Parts: sequence; C-alpha cells; structure tokens
Amino acid sequence: MLTLFHASQSRSGRIVWLLEELRATYAIEHVDIFRATTGTGRADPANLHPDGKVPALMHDGALITESAAIALYLTDLFPAADLGAPVGSPERGAYLTWLAWTAGEMEPAYWGRIEGRTGTDPAARRRYDRVNARILGALRHGPYLMGHRFTAVDVMVGAALAWGLEHAPKDSLLDAYVARVAARPANARAGAKDAPEAAAA
Repeated sequence: MLTLFHASQSRSGRIVWLLEELRATYAIEHVDIFRATTGTGRADPANLHPDGKVPALMHDGALITESAAIALYLTDLFPAADLGAPVGSPERGAYLTWLAWTAGEMEPAYWGRIEGRTGTDPAARRRYDRVNARILGALRHGPYLMGHRFTAVDVMVGAALAWGLEHAPKDSLLDAYVARVAARPANARAGAKDAPEAAAA
C-alpha cells in the first residue's frame, strides 16, 4: 500500500502528479506543515516525515522522504509506466543526474532569485543563469528534458517551473515547455486532489 503524506499547495503536489502519471493505487494523508514564507501552519503529529515536511511516502512499512528519492523509488517500482530509466539502461545516468540536479541545483538557484540574492550576489546570479541555460539547452533537443520521452524529471522540473514561472527568464521555449507539461491529464487529476476537501468529497 502506498500512502503519501501531503500538504496542499506544497512541493508534495508534484508527487501526487507523478502518482497519477504512474496510474498507481495510493492514499493521500493530508497533513499540516509549517510554512516559513507566511509563518503559518504547524508541525503535524500525523506526519511521518522526520523533519515535519512533505512529501513523505510510506510503502509497506518503508518510509521514503525527499521528492527526488520518492520519484526514483516510484519509477523503479512501476517500470512499465516508462517514466524513469531502469538500472542498466543507457539513460539511467542522465535520469539520476537530472533528479539530483533538480533538488541540488535548480531549486536553490530559484530560491536565490525569489529572495532577491541574484540581484546582489554574483555567485547566486551565475548559478541561476547556469540552471536556466541547462534547461533551455535540453529543450532545444526535444520537447522534454530527456529528449522525446516524458519522464519523472519533467514532473519535478515542470512543477517547479510552473510554481516559479514569474521568476524564470522570459523565453518562448520555456513557456511552451511549462504549458505542455502542465496540460497533461495526470496533472489536472493531481490538482483536483490537492486540498483536503477533495479527499473528503
């Protein structure tokens, strides 16, 4: 049994999206989290994440946290969905790299932009520029980040870009990519399940 510990309007929304893409059978446990940007929310004792954050995934007694780790775990668990790259495949290295890069480079670079550091810190600006150059470089070779095949990387990056699009560079290639991945039916199904009220309906 898969149970996702999820908070509405948070990063865990992309894992709901991925679960929908995988056509997985799962349950959502809606939990509260502390939101540093607004100072609202609280640590929820029902949340199994050791840091009180989301997402957290429970699968048959195994707890997996952090979006990139969960994405890898799920795509390995559902290989027939073809949203990852199996061990031994030629794409495995690139797939792992993109997943880790999203959490380790892209998100911190965009937070630097959101917090205004790219305007005052040359290192933060260089990091932000490199991140966008890498995304745009990949999109010049295919409609998705790993070429012509949609993968969990597109869920991770697409969700982050959709959330932070106002902080992204103005580029038609980037806008078209965000619109393309956001229009996927699984993304709409995930959005309908985001709030606790959706689970109760």
